[in-house]
Amino acid sequence: MTAFIIANMAPIMFASLVVVLLLGYPAAFSLGAVGLFYAIIGVELGQFHPDFLQALPERVYGVMNNDTLLAIPFFTFMGLVLERSGMAEDLLDTIGQLFGTIRGGLAYAVIFVGALLAATTGVVAASVISMGLISLPIMLRYGYDRRVASGVIAASGTLAQIIPPSLVLIVMADQLGKSVGDMYEGAFIPGLVLAGLYAGYAFLVSMIFPKATPGLPKEAIGFREDSGSRGLGSLGVLFLASGVFGWFMMRNSETHGADYVVLSMFYGIVFAFAMAVVNWIIDKLTGFRFLSKMAQQTTFVMVPPLFLIFLVLGTIFIGIATPTEGGAMGATGALILGAAKRRLSWDLIRQATESTAKLSAFVVFILVGARVFSLTFYGVNGHVWVEHLLTSLPGGQVGFLVFVNAFVFVLAFFLDFFELAFIVIPLLGPAAEHLGIDLIWFGVILGVNMQTSFMHPPFGFALFYLRSVAPKERYTDRVTGKRMDPVTTGQIYWGAVPFVVIQVIMVGLVIAFPAMVMHYKGVQSTIDPNTIKIEVPQIELPPLDLGPPQK
Repeated sequence: MTAFIIANMAPIMFASLVVVLLLGYPAAFSLGAVGLFYAIIGVELGQFHPDFLQALPERVYGVMNNDTLLAIPFFTFMGLVLERSGMAEDLLDTIGQLFGTIRGGLAYAVIFVGALLAATTGVVAASVISMGLISLPIMLRYGYDRRVASGVIAASGTLAQIIPPSLVLIVMADQLGKSVGDMYEGAFIPGLVLAGLYAGYAFLVSMIFPKATPGLPKEAIGFREDSGSRGLGSLGVLFLASGVFGWFMMRNSETHGADYVVLSMFYGIVFAFAMAVVNWIIDKLTGFRFLSKMAQQTTFVMVPPLFLIFLVLGTIFIGIATPTEGGAMGATGALILGAAKRRLSWDLIRQATESTAKLSAFVVFILVGARVFSLTFYGVNGHVWVEHLLTSLPGGQVGFLVFVNAFVFVLAFFLDFFELAFIVIPLLGPAAEHLGIDLIWFGVILGVNMQTSFMHPPFGFALFYLRSVAPKERYTDRVTGKRMDPVTTGQIYWGAVPFVVIQVIMVGLVIAFPAMVMHYKGVQSTIDPNTIKIEVPQIELPPLDLGPPQK
């Protein structure tokens, strides 16, 4: 029996951890307790030296000394300040007006704003709660199907986990031993493609079930010109002119991929903002406008978050700042934006700081527990067992990726993304590297997959966040005065199912088209390293005079 336990300590440890987690114990304490328990057993059975656990303090100190994880509190604080500063409300109001008359327009607006909030806040809870409070009553007021409205809001909020600056990608990069900047750059295009798939689903629903996603009535649309027109032509011209200006400024640039997109966007928004400011000044002085009210309002609302995206992601992508420094600049920018909107208060800062401290402590406790578990697991050669198990799967790289993604998808029903990242990813990374899989590509694939942990009924956190703000009982609409039915938990769950399917499809697309991620490597150097010669010049030194010999 003793020989059997020693020979199979790794699978027994892993099975014990799964059982303890399924019993409902907190992940951090479950990891630490299982690790210490089997370390003691290993010492008693003679598998470890009694001094084995003396390595533990150094591993825990390594968690506290990790500069990469310092980006988490910065990005969390930035997202919470932005959520409380009213940016989401302004965006949803303006973009909702812009798309409103189109069938399914409010759904498009929610997806668009969800992607923007994801690129500025990086916090799922902030995005889902903001859009649930602001958009859900409007969508219900104008007759949207409750399942469609719930699914669109919850799914758009989860974009914050794959579009940089995502907290998941920071942890993923840390666990895989890769650069956060590369992970951000690799995930940028898949995140935008996923948002596009959400919009495509909304379009299909609007075509097949037009009554489920009606457009807003004309009387509900504001920002009209004196003639009654909406002024969309002016907005379209400004958009094209900004794009052309961005291209013109970047025409001789050697940047590529996400770097090129972000820098072009920066020049475009500077041009658009300058035009809107000039238009506002001329209007105040002379009463003449060359931009419509809709174009000016859209520009003033869109520029702050877009500039914040450049301040954070642009500086990281082009190599000016590390992710931690980018997070610090983003937090500062969020405070400035809140002050500019006159919504910054001591109470807001206190609440954001407290929430940031709680989340950061949560992450660190899980990581400390994971370090305790991994010390014992690696001590019993668990990593070798996992690597042999995974690399022996049929189908090579494709078989490995299919099995791993199915495994993570099932685990996401029971574990959240932090627990998955700290428990599972360190075990999968070495096997992926052994099979020759690029770890940034692998990390982005798992990032998209782990995003489903927020949408899985019945334990998806995004569904819980939406449930907390959706009406639970009949209520009177404050605009129309009509009695409205509540949103049931079943409707929220059924609304999430199509978006979970879309996320699974996205996993397949990233596997099938790795170029969506691999662009982070950039253009390969055309210089042959074998032709490089380093010549060290010969320098003749004068003889050293030490003086007469000492007696």
